[in-house]
Amino acid sequence: MPAKNADQTRIIRIARESGEAAELPEPLNLGERVRELRKAKGWTLEQAAVQAGLARSTLSKIENGQMSPTYEALKKLAEGLAISVPQLFTPPSKAQVTGRMAVTRAGEGQAQATVTYEHELLAGALRAKQMLPYRARIRARKLEEFGGWVRHDGEEFLYVLTGVIRLYSEFYEPVDLRRGDSAYYDATMGHNVISVSEEDATILWVTSLT
Repeated sequence: MPAKNADQTRIIRIARESGEAAELPEPLNLGERVRELRKAKGWTLEQAAVQAGLARSTLSKIENGQMSPTYEALKKLAEGLAISVPQLFTPPSKAQVTGRMAVTRAGEGQAQATVTYEHELLAGALRAKQMLPYRARIRARKLEEFGGWVRHDGEEFLYVLTGVIRLYSEFYEPVDLRRGDSAYYDATMGHNVISVSEEDATILWVTSLT
């Protein structure tokens, strides 16, 4: 990858390396999942068995992992719990509220200058972010300044704050964007941004990290 392209990709890598390693999901225990769903409704074994049209002893054995239910039993369970069969095998989402928040005052972001852009990384205090927000001043005036396409994992959103930019992309015609205009695109597709206004344009960029 050309050095200038590597500069922008490095911005994405910085956020990933500052995060925590992703944990592999644990195998789903169907019996525990059924018990959680039943208790979430406040039902006793007897009540849940009646709703599902199953014997209480059968439901008890399923919850305790003492028997593998047939597909017909799974259908009855799902109908009784008012969910779909696939939802029986879907681990519950983490419902806890993390309460995370980070405020970045103007000019206090982490500076990352490249030949073509000046980046100011925002929300730097948060680890393991799902998105990377940053403000960028667009120095480049010609596509040739990049030496090739910039591309990286994820999706990207840009919003023009000042000036006029020209967004080049691998599969689309170049498009000029002015203050208030925005674009959302697949970042694995080659892309570059230049300023076509007299002054350096500035944009807000948000890149997904997952």
